[in-house]
Amino acid sequence: MADEVEALIHATAVARGGACVLLRGESGSGKSDLALRILALGPTSGLPIFPANGERNSAADASFRLVADDQVRLRREGEGIFARPPATIAGKLEVRGIGIVDFPAVASARAVLVVELVAPKSVPRMPEHHSAEILGVVLPLIRLAPFEHSAPLKVALALASAATSISSEVSSGASRSPSD
Repeated sequence: MADEVEALIHATAVARGGACVLLRGESGSGKSDLALRILALGPTSGLPIFPANGERNSAADASFRLVADDQVRLRREGEGIFARPPATIAGKLEVRGIGIVDFPAVASARAVLVVELVAPKSVPRMPEHHSAEILGVVLPLIRLAPFEHSAPLKVALALASAATSISSEVSSGASRSPSD
């Protein structure tokens, strides 16, 4: 898998400050619904912004933006994974009960976190550290129940933490090793 530099995966991706989270789960598991609620957080959520490049971003970057819904194109660039939408669905989000809706989107963002959507009973109170290997790059992985009221804030907190870790590793030249 390390030889691959591109992949198309079944996931939804949202970004803040240049750092992106990949929401993974079975069809109908709540990826688009969780993304919709994350996008609604807006710049006033009070959460820190730590972009993947290590530099603090402006308030304009404080809002979450859609990268891709349902399918995400991934490309390895150096030691990073960058997410992009397939051209046919760029800027589109499926909102169950309403249909396909246009959303402000970014063309690309660095993936720094994977969120696996699971049933509430599968979310540990004090989780161990897990990771996912994508195109030969190891990213932190957390498991969340997508329909909990706090799920969007949990994703935002985990994304800020993961982006900070990636930024520190880029600065120090360190790399991650898989723990899953």
